[in-house]
Amino acid sequence: MKSRSLIIWAALFVGTAHAACTGLLNQQFTTLQKKPIDLCDYQGKPILVVNTASKCGFAPQFEKLEGMYRQYKDRGLLVLGFPSNDFWQELASNEEVASFCKLTYFVEFPMVEKSVVTGNDALPFYKQLKAATGAAPRWNFHKYLIAPDGKTVYSFGTMTEPDDDKVMEKLLPMLKGGA
Repeated sequence: MKSRSLIIWAALFVGTAHAACTGLLNQQFTTLQKKPIDLCDYQGKPILVVNTASKCGFAPQFEKLEGMYRQYKDRGLLVLGFPSNDFWQELASNEEVASFCKLTYFVEFPMVEKSVVTGNDALPFYKQLKAATGAAPRWNFHKYLIAPDGKTVYSFGTMTEPDDDKVMEKLLPMLKGGA
């Protein structure tokens, strides 16, 4: 009986913790590998969101994104890719995108299924990012940095490299252990 009470208490606690997750982080996606990802699980951590395209001239940014993910994931950073064909430079299927990213750039950070990130058909998440920053992606590899509070969002255009000083001066203080 005691273990049953503990299980019920744990379920209620987890449910309550997730119930506190609202707004921008209250999002669930499916990765290219068909695994669910819930942004509520990343409350209190910085999230770098990037719309990507495999056949874009900016695709080499995958290397820096993966480097940042590997360097800072243990300090709380989530890099999250959103493959999109909004600018006509993405491969046809989720499987092709996954294979390209893994074989060409050794990407291990989560990439969600192909998504629309601009216009009226954009994902609600991307509409929220635009509303928070006033900036929608104008091309592939637009970056949004969501602060650990889940409310503050910074926008960086395509030309800004993931590890640019402008990004890093915002990101580093957000990581566990600070800058």
